[in-house]
Amino acid sequence: MAALVPLMLCALTLADAEPATYDLVVYGGTSAGIGAAVQAVRMGKTVIVVAPEKHLGGLTSSGLGWTDSGQKEAIGGLAREFYQRLKKHYDDPKAWRQQQPEQYKTYRKGEDAMWAFEPHVAERTFEALVAEARIPVVRDEWLDRGKNGVEKDGTRIVAFRTLSGKTYRGKIFVDATYEGDLMAASGVSFTVGREANSRYNETLNGVETRHAVSHQFERPVDPYVVPGDPSSGLLPRIHAGPPGKEGEADRRVQAYCFRLCLTDDPANRLPFPKPEGYDPKQYELLGRYLRAGWDRVTSKFDAIPNRKTDTNNHGAFSTDNIGMNYDYPEASYERRAEIIREHEQYEKGLMYYLVNDPSIPEKIRAEVGRWGLARDEFLDNGNWPHQIYVREARRMVGDFVMNERHLRALDPTPESIGMGSYNMDSHNVQRYVDASGHARNEGDFQVNPGGAYPISYRAIVPKAAECTNLLVPVCLSSSHVAYGSIRMEPVFIILGQSAATAGVIAIDDKVSVQDVAYSRLQKRLLADKQVLDLPRRAAKKGVAATALPGVVIDDDQAELTGTWASAATISPYLGAGYRHDADTGKGTKSALFRARLEPGRYEVRVAYSANPNRSTAVPIVIQHAGGKANVTINEQRPAPIDNLFISVGTYEFDGPASVEIRNEGTTGHVIIDGVQFLKATK
Repeated sequence: MAALVPLMLCALTLADAEPATYDLVVYGGTSAGIGAAVQAVRMGKTVIVVAPEKHLGGLTSSGLGWTDSGQKEAIGGLAREFYQRLKKHYDDPKAWRQQQPEQYKTYRKGEDAMWAFEPHVAERTFEALVAEARIPVVRDEWLDRGKNGVEKDGTRIVAFRTLSGKTYRGKIFVDATYEGDLMAASGVSFTVGREANSRYNETLNGVETRHAVSHQFERPVDPYVVPGDPSSGLLPRIHAGPPGKEGEADRRVQAYCFRLCLTDDPANRLPFPKPEGYDPKQYELLGRYLRAGWDRVTSKFDAIPNRKTDTNNHGAFSTDNIGMNYDYPEASYERRAEIIREHEQYEKGLMYYLVNDPSIPEKIRAEVGRWGLARDEFLDNGNWPHQIYVREARRMVGDFVMNERHLRALDPTPESIGMGSYNMDSHNVQRYVDASGHARNEGDFQVNPGGAYPISYRAIVPKAAECTNLLVPVCLSSSHVAYGSIRMEPVFIILGQSAATAGVIAIDDKVSVQDVAYSRLQKRLLADKQVLDLPRRAAKKGVAATALPGVVIDDDQAELTGTWASAATISPYLGAGYRHDADTGKGTKSALFRARLEPGRYEVRVAYSANPNRSTAVPIVIQHAGGKANVTINEQRPAPIDNLFISVGTYEFDGPASVEIRNEGTTGHVIIDGVQFLKATK
């Protein structure tokens, strides 16, 4: 193994000589917390990390080794340095214990950074950064979230106390936790859950059934204990009642999981343990789905070095423990611990079930059975990840809120302190029974914002009336939609570094964090190689349906059968993008566009984006006053009307109208984008 700084080397003894008041106090040992602390020291300030965790690095060192990086050129500063250090580690032949570097396809000697890595290597890299900077870290220290836990003088935090009775004083405070506990205890406004689309003029927020096409049931699965008998009750892991009104707000949060580090190396593999209280009935819905023919259980066993994986959720029923975390963001420590234990039991039981339950198809049992927990990871926690994946908890509400429109470049984003670029990505939020009497998931969306986008300094500072010396780089001011993209670990390191930079400038200039001069902040960030702006890869804006004549129905309003993937790659398109059938499930997918028209004759137009991988004969059925008309269109050819629409004929309508697009008998991708009804002039 390559030489690495031993774990705990940075655990410097807190001596009496240490300052009574630090320049920066960082609460949280996440990747953002370490980024903030290292930057503060490099700028000549005193800093301490107060960590409820025992292990540094958050998810980056707890299983998320397949980095959700988006556009890698958007990652600079300390974040880039971190991934460069990982690359240096793997450039040493001694780092390859279970395989040779040439056997690992993601390793490329000429590249400057490594984006896939083992958990213990990430943790030791964080420890090395902290040790080199001689940063004191106190671990297993939990903020007292009671009314006396945070001491304030007006709008300034003076100190906070921990449950052990210790007090930490500082000039500037950074809340780097996934939960935003210091932020909340300091009286800063926050929200939990999903806003309505109307709140920030978004398209993906609130209850999401239309966009929930990924990680979805691709085959009908009966949700009842006794199939076909609603009176027998619902199977476990399904919610009673409807999902809610489309686009409306709720307090639910997207699913959590543990990112598992598995291996298929017999010498390093431990069998999946049978958890205490294991109940195979908890997984019956999955069993029915597998017996119905779905078989892509191991599709997100993403390879990291030395024959290991970063195993993430994949499919309709997987490692995501949907709906079991709603009260986690604001829960007590004791309640959070219960939720974490339940998630651990669920996920351990899931893996044990897949390998051992006799009802599971033998092919799947054998495939999953090749894998097990990695013997050389998470040594003090039974080879199980230290940190649950808190994909979203509290989100601050500041004077500026990052939202979908900023990410899509529809509205300007002031005062960039770093960039994001990953998909706007929410995992499923709930599982319910649809109108057809089948299990269905709700809440998932995965939509490309159209390129890298800036993140505003204003999104990490609270309202001035609430707190003037706190910075929040993780639970920042963002809508649920925008947070789904911003919440990636490289971005947290970026924002942690930028937060500390702003904090140091606030100290030096004797101003509040709200009054930091952006010109000063920008100059230092650029000097430290932060990336603050990039040319937009795809500065595309959809054509608004409301800007077009006639009656226009976007794909968001269509009644979908089967799984349709969202995309916004090829423009022009209506609204936020279009959908496609992924060239799969031929004969099982359709989209029904309904309208109610004033009686008369209308030209019917169908919108699509052309590409050589499209189908040349997409079947379309128009229901009109005289019956049905069947036509086909060639989606490889550019749409003849504004490069967006094709006319499929003029018909008489006496009120109700519908256009159905199918993928039956097609070869190539079928695109659905929208339908327009134009009143005929003659």
